[in-house]
Amino acid sequence: MPVLCSNCVDKRAVLKRPKTGHSLCKACFFWAFEEEVHLTIVAANLFKPGEIVGIAASGGKDSTVLAHLMKLLNERYNYGLELMLLSVDEGISGYRDDSLETVKRNQQQYELPLKIVSYEELYGWTMDAIVKQIGLKNNCTFCGVFRRQALDRGAIMLKVDKICTGHNADDVAETVLMNILRGDIARLRRCTAISTASEGQGVVPRCKPLKYAYEKEIVLYAYFKKLDYFSTECIYSPNAYRGHARTFLKDLESIRPSSIMDIIHSGENLSVREGVKMPVQGTCNRCGYISSQSLCKSCVLLEGLNRGLPKLGIGKHHRLHDRILNQQPLTEKEERKLKSINF
Repeated sequence: MPVLCSNCVDKRAVLKRPKTGHSLCKACFFWAFEEEVHLTIVAANLFKPGEIVGIAASGGKDSTVLAHLMKLLNERYNYGLELMLLSVDEGISGYRDDSLETVKRNQQQYELPLKIVSYEELYGWTMDAIVKQIGLKNNCTFCGVFRRQALDRGAIMLKVDKICTGHNADDVAETVLMNILRGDIARLRRCTAISTASEGQGVVPRCKPLKYAYEKEIVLYAYFKKLDYFSTECIYSPNAYRGHARTFLKDLESIRPSSIMDIIHSGENLSVREGVKMPVQGTCNRCGYISSQSLCKSCVLLEGLNRGLPKLGIGKHHRLHDRILNQQPLTEKEERKLKSINF
């Protein structure tokens, strides 16, 4: 016997929502999903009329659904936003070059301007070249640091007021778990924020309209809407530390579907004991980007690559780092020692 939609009690249900457990028809699921994202945007006051908003577009399911929803809701509720697509080309053959073709199709489908910035253009390195230097163990560190700065640089080129990213509820919960496991109190305090204020010159505020949307529901929405997205995983991501948090989270979700939202709410309500020393936000002496050190992580990693010391900046700070970053020459013995350190 067919199950009827629990909302309209008229049409046949085509799915059971992972987030709420309700059985819904296509039309009711579309409306419920879109309204929840709209309420998230309104409740958090993410945008103001007249703002130029850059949508971080990778061609994947999250960013494609985000672009579709931002255009749809902007027109339905008259947000008064000017929308643009912003993509980062990391230089990963067989992955990013294909996904960027999807982004270019999205540009035509949604009739939005598109800006693509590349690692090679900004840093003189592609991820393929970096992986040849560093190997597969720590490559995601480089990519994450460079991508964040690349998005900001692209946003400045487009002169946008804000960047919205496709981070979903699963992503946020994974980040909370990762920061707990690493003991990273500073990041734990801010990782659940739905939006960030401008942190300094050259840094554009960001927001997450899909913060409370489950990944499974995003996939279902994209599938039933027949959206054009790229579904292949990054060829270098299987070795990422995030993968362990993701596997753990999926195991929790299979036992208790609400665990994703429970972890997010726990992260939102965590407080740090008074007197705990926190990093002081400053700016990089070299590029002017935000940093709690004299040089930002991006400049440290780039310096290591250019010097043939790719492990520089990975892991804990070493006493020889300051000499290298201050352009002081090392002896042959010191260079051998630095290359042999297991960061």
